[in-house]
Amino acid sequence: MSSNNQDTGRTSCRLAAVQMVSGANPDVNRERAAFLLDMAAANGAEMAVLPENFAVLDGGPQAEVAEVEGDLTAPLQGMLSEKAKSLNMIIVAGTIPLISRPGDPDSRLTDGRVRPASLMFGSDGQIKARYDKMHLFDVEVSDRQVRYAESDSFEAGEQPVAVDTPLGKVGMTICYDVRFPELYRYLFEQQVSFITVPAAFTRVTGEAHWEVLLRARAIENQCFVIGAGQGGVHNERRETFGHSMIIDPWGRVLASQAQGEGVVVADANLSLLNEIRSKMPVRDHRRKMPGYC
Repeated sequence: MSSNNQDTGRTSCRLAAVQMVSGANPDVNRERAAFLLDMAAANGAEMAVLPENFAVLDGGPQAEVAEVEGDLTAPLQGMLSEKAKSLNMIIVAGTIPLISRPGDPDSRLTDGRVRPASLMFGSDGQIKARYDKMHLFDVEVSDRQVRYAESDSFEAGEQPVAVDTPLGKVGMTICYDVRFPELYRYLFEQQVSFITVPAAFTRVTGEAHWEVLLRARAIENQCFVIGAGQGGVHNERRETFGHSMIIDPWGRVLASQAQGEGVVVADANLSLLNEIRSKMPVRDHRRKMPGYC
């Protein structure tokens, strides 16, 4: 029989996916994020996930923000630390542009790019984990922007991240990662209970693939998935799909919001997660695939 998820003694917890329509002004985005985190806490959320690029979206000062976001005294990290502590809530901070690589504050990027980092803040206000987006969105899309080239502005991360929390183990991913199931299978091997997917899916790709990919990742890995998206028109070229949602290990959408700013809240039944893994022990049934690493 498969091992159950991390034993926290909890039978349920309340999750929140925060949806935003961020612009290029980091100060405005920070204020809106703080307001929406307050809303999530008012609705009883114990863990809230912000969207990708919540701090600054297309055309904004990524490098300038990264230069000042070195620690908890910085504007974004300071706000998130204070909110996590005052609201007694775990916050997965979408993505924040950072100028250094994980574990080495002196390893500054010098080519004008930044790291797209998802930081997890514990309810004590301290950073518990950092995940840097491993798969960068360098594609062509049939919309007004046409070409997306994240590698022009960002340097990809190298390491998957799974972290223990009082609610259960959390696997951290970001947006385009969702198209690479091998990353999620690695997290499944770490026996995560939750996977976070902050995102800024385009309207075109989102309409085609967002929900089906999130539901597939939840079903095949038997865990809760929290997809927190950007959801609206950001400028004359950029429109995001939204449809932030929380999905259970059976692939059911527990709650969602189509467009616009808001907070999606749902209760995660951890007993259900254990029951599904026990009755359908896919982890034990896996077979090694030739040539697959």
